[in-house]
Amino acid sequence: MEQFDVLVIGAGVVGSAIARELTRFKLKIGVLEKNLDVCYETSGRNSAVVHGGFAYDEGTLKARLCVEGNREMTKLSQELDFTFLRCGKVLVGKTEEDLATLKRTIAQGERNGATNLRLIDKEELHRLVPAAVGEFAMYSANSGILDPFGYTIALAENAAENGALYFFDQEVTAILRQDGYYLVNTSRGAFKTRWVINSAGLGCGQISDMLGIKGYHVIGSKGDYIILDRRTGPMLPMPVYPVPSNTYMGIHVTNTTDGNVIIGPNAETVTDFSYYGVPQANMDYLARSASEIWPHIHKADYIRNYSGILPKWVDDKGVIQDFKIEIRPELAPNAVNLVGIESPGLTAAVPIGRMVAEMMQEYETFSPNQDFQPKRTGILRFEQQDDETKARLIAENPDYGEIICRCEKVSKAEILKAIHNPLGVSTLTGIKYRTRSMMGRCQGGYCQTRIARLMEEELGILPQDLRYARRDSWMFTGSLREEVQAYGKA
Repeated sequence: MEQFDVLVIGAGVVGSAIARELTRFKLKIGVLEKNLDVCYETSGRNSAVVHGGFAYDEGTLKARLCVEGNREMTKLSQELDFTFLRCGKVLVGKTEEDLATLKRTIAQGERNGATNLRLIDKEELHRLVPAAVGEFAMYSANSGILDPFGYTIALAENAAENGALYFFDQEVTAILRQDGYYLVNTSRGAFKTRWVINSAGLGCGQISDMLGIKGYHVIGSKGDYIILDRRTGPMLPMPVYPVPSNTYMGIHVTNTTDGNVIIGPNAETVTDFSYYGVPQANMDYLARSASEIWPHIHKADYIRNYSGILPKWVDDKGVIQDFKIEIRPELAPNAVNLVGIESPGLTAAVPIGRMVAEMMQEYETFSPNQDFQPKRTGILRFEQQDDETKARLIAENPDYGEIICRCEKVSKAEILKAIHNPLGVSTLTGIKYRTRSMMGRCQGGYCQTRIARLMEEELGILPQDLRYARRDSWMFTGSLREEVQAYGKA
């Protein structure tokens, strides 16, 4: 049984940010993840917006940590080599009631420490976003967008480069306290550790119960999205939101770092945290609602839909609560319990990681890791290089001259780097999230089989052992040619 100083349960954006922060110290760190990669749940299924910090009640962790995360995102993107654009965001209004709400929102944001918030008139709104529909708007210049897959992967890879060990397909089934240590049993084995950190996202309530910290009621808020083709991107330079309610930001229209447009989400309370289907009726509702603020949504531009589920901690009356980040030594010594880390968790992930490390050191002194390396280099995007650089890259490595994904113009060299990723992920979506292959108009119709063949050749995987994303998502169940031949003989 392998022994650790710290085990982080959950390898999403927050769990990986915590792991990275703790590698600044001389600790043996393990990260347990039930899925086969780091961003298969909430961290990879969201709007990918870096929030400004104005939407949360004054004095909450959500407000404070969001503002902190927003301020440092530019520096972090430079350190970890992921895409972040501080493009701004507008909340559009039409009525006097909307105007009053936006004024209150600005005042709340300023109390939270958010900056560069102001009301703009219709003329300025249309200069910023010509296609937006509204009489006025609140403009948040500090808001932005990022690549949620690239961000989560960057945090995880940097944590791994600094010594953290990632264990995938390890769903935690029990946690026992024994002789000053925790024994953490998973679906595939057991681990021993001095500290446990519950960063399990949608599973946070279950892990909290296993630790002996009972009583948290966590619900799922499911949001559906539509992805539009890149040709719509030039019409949306920044996210456009409606005027928010007290608990919901509304169905909005968001540009992405790669030029697509995302419509959504709606919000539906669910108890099944594993179902990600998107009904047609929900897609129609998204399109109708979002068209009221951005009327350029056409079915001809739909290329995919998806959904995400936020873990919301609610009280006995169903009221959504703040982030809970706690150490309860009387119930679970040497355990950090994170409950209800929903939006703005993506923006706040690194400040959350820093907060967790600081809380732990109130109980134990950690020695600094002098070898900690904060910088990480991602996979170079060939298509984004100028012609001179492309020619040099091809001369140095001919694999850059072979395009595997035609829609996103991803080269064989990039696919190979993704196949041999530092985390050892070997699923089709693992390659997709690291390169954008299979994310274009044809959604893998051209390149998916070529990528599968490269994975088989490079990793020695048999076709029947290749998985798309999750544990049982087998790509191939047998040889069609052999089955046809056998059928003919019968």
